[in-house]
Amino acid sequence: MGMTRAVLGIIGGSGIYDLPGLEDLTERRVSTPWGEPSDALRFGRVGSTEVVFLPRHGRGHRYSPSDINYRANIDALKQVGVTDLVSFSACGSYKEVLSPGTFVLVDNFVDRTVHRVSSFFGAGCVAHVPFAHPVGPALQELVARAATAEGIAFKRGGTAVCMEGPQFSTLAESLGYKDAGYDIVHMTSMPEAKLAREAEITYAVVAMVTDFDCWHPTHDAVEVATLLKVMDENRGKAQRLFARLARDFPAEHVPCPVGSDRALDGAILTRREARDPALVAKLRTVAGRVLGA
Repeated sequence: MGMTRAVLGIIGGSGIYDLPGLEDLTERRVSTPWGEPSDALRFGRVGSTEVVFLPRHGRGHRYSPSDINYRANIDALKQVGVTDLVSFSACGSYKEVLSPGTFVLVDNFVDRTVHRVSSFFGAGCVAHVPFAHPVGPALQELVARAATAEGIAFKRGGTAVCMEGPQFSTLAESLGYKDAGYDIVHMTSMPEAKLAREAEITYAVVAMVTDFDCWHPTHDAVEVATLLKVMDENRGKAQRLFARLARDFPAEHVPCPVGSDRALDGAILTRREARDPALVAKLRTVAGRVLGA
């Protein structure tokens, strides 16, 4: 099998609505069978690395985590050839050592969302992809190296609770998740990571701590004003991390150790004659490799 050219996708979370430093910048609206993505995709490069950027909440922060069209976002990124996707998101911390300003390269998730469509597949074409290891270790390693090179404080590994929101946690929820040993809480990795896996895009997350959620006895409940201040400081670090990651990114996509780039092998259970042609047509971008003509 030939090598695949790497195209780096970046999804910017709260506070990250653009990426300075992209050369040859162009912008294009991409339509998908699942509806409209959060915003136009921005294309550019850093050195020889091709980059595609999408602000998750739209410019001006128009979409709440529950209103984002995650399927359209992932389909659009797949359409334009993204092989590796790094998601930036603001988060709350359950650990004293993960203080505001720390970046957490989480490698697992607990899905506590309730209102979101979490699969491209469904009635008429059923698929079950492996998801034990939702983050690509080789991609995470590249992110870790970039953070190290830029002197950005980060923790590698950890579990993110993805809650529905848009309200922040109750104290009972916060204490429960802390007792369970989870590391951070945020509102956007689900179903984003699930859909990336179904689309065979390798996925990694940079979770940027803004607060201690509400469990911490000496920190008040989360307030937007405080968040925005830390978010602003995190933004500068995120932009440095991105620039370094993109500049040093390998020209060829590194095959994923947990098989994210072949996740659909053997995943589709619906027999060919039982498949819904309308759904199969919608799946052309994300699953064309295994669905065939």
